[in-house]
Amino acid sequence: MQIQTADLCDAHENKISVVDPMFNSYGGLKSFGGAIETLKVFEDNSLVRSTLETSGNGRVLVVDGGGSMRCALVGDQLAILAVANGWAGIIVYGCIRDSVAIGQTRLGVMAIGTHPRKSIKKGVGDAGVPLSFGGVCFKPGNYVYADSDGVILSDEPLNP
Repeated sequence: MQIQTADLCDAHENKISVVDPMFNSYGGLKSFGGAIETLKVFEDNSLVRSTLETSGNGRVLVVDGGGSMRCALVGDQLAILAVANGWAGIIVYGCIRDSVAIGQTRLGVMAIGTHPRKSIKKGVGDAGVPLSFGGVCFKPGNYVYADSDGVILSDEPLNP
């Protein structure tokens, strides 16, 4: 399904929130969307891995990494895992690494930047919690849509 956030904004102006322009696209899919699952972590991607090990069913994992620019929360191995388990995409309020390899996957990946350093692995963080960044509040079960124009959020699925 080709997603065009501009068209969705036009068709559903009163049903959407637009995330502040802060993300770069790194995945092989340049447009993606779906129901969201949320994680709040800081420089520890243990919960990212364990979540991506579960069935995605076309969902999008939204990771609040606190905007840290000191390490990556997603790399090529996690992107491959996400594709294998049916995730539509990952949005990271933080960094990713292995961006060239991630660009070869059939996965939408948005992040605020890249960093070559891997994260720590202590298993610290929260799953299924509301996240606030980019001027919006992401709640589990919301729907997110992303393309080269930006990222939008809705309480319900949108049709163009």
